[in-house]
Amino acid sequence: MDSFGSEIYGRVRLLLGDDVTSALARTRVIIFGVGGVGSWCAEGLLRSGISDITLVDPDTVSVTNVNRQLMATSRTVGQVKVEALRERLLEIDPQARITALRKVYCEETAGEFDLDSYDYVIDAVDSLKNKTLLILNATAGKARFFCSLGAALKVDPRRIKVAEFWDVRGCPLGAALRKRMKKAGTLPSRPFLCVYDDEVLANRGSLDDCSAENSSFLKAQVNGSLVHITSIFGMTLAGLVVEDIRKSVVK
Repeated sequence: MDSFGSEIYGRVRLLLGDDVTSALARTRVIIFGVGGVGSWCAEGLLRSGISDITLVDPDTVSVTNVNRQLMATSRTVGQVKVEALRERLLEIDPQARITALRKVYCEETAGEFDLDSYDYVIDAVDSLKNKTLLILNATAGKARFFCSLGAALKVDPRRIKVAEFWDVRGCPLGAALRKRMKKAGTLPSRPFLCVYDDEVLANRGSLDDCSAENSSFLKAQVNGSLVHITSIFGMTLAGLVVEDIRKSVVK
């Protein structure tokens, strides 16, 4: 690591020590979904010293992403999300190993991902079907796994929590995932932590052009969301990874 790289992570090293900082630098993370949650998670990981990150998302930046997604600006509208985010991350650390994959994780593509080659798998996927598949496959593997549940329709940051998947209460997405898994008789192979929020508000306005929400899958409904909520979700996921690594090193 050159002097610039050492200075970037100097405060990390000051707080966590050499051993933890070195462990962070050796860590490989893959993030599925780099929208309002996943994009902030990626930046949180990188600024904490994890510089080997794979970004997976099929979409391009739309105007309606600008209110909450890290790399979404007036300049990047129309760009591939993972490429725009990769460019942003490399501005922070030019030596970072950022892989951008414009793909959707689904039944047809799941075999293309070697999840066991990563230390951590982060789920920030929106699609219920694809999210279920990722949870089942990730928990069956070796990598540590953390999951974001629904971050839309929320305003109060004090209600954001972390809990084991089966202990989550008050989150419609969590309930839908559990129902889907029980009905199919396919359950996660091991426990995993989720970031969630039990606040569920109603949309009070309307979106002039729902087609502006560029997506590789059809959403039953487009819901309002705010950056202070989605970013806390993403940073909390990053924090869970950092704390897990710290605990594994500091006995």
